[in-house]
Amino acid sequence: MPKSRLRRKAAYTPPQERVAAVHVGNPRWLVPLMLACFAVGLLWIIVYYVSQTDYPIGSIGAWNMGVGFGLILVGFGLSMRWR
Repeated sequence: MPKSRLRRKAAYTPPQERVAAVHVGNPRWLVPLMLACFAVGLLWIIVYYVSQTDYPIGSIGAWNMGVGFGLILVGFGLSMRWR
């Protein structure tokens, strides 16, 4: 009867050293810009209601609401990048 082959073990390889993870933070401008968009959007809508459509821009009429909500949406979009 033929003799079976011997199975050789793989050579030992030590585990690789762990590299420290680099912490990726926010850019410095992100949080101030996000808060500014929230505040300016809210103030835009408040001024539009209080001034009875004369301000901030009287010629665009009800689109002032769109501008205010657009600024607030930009603030929410920036808040998605906040870590």
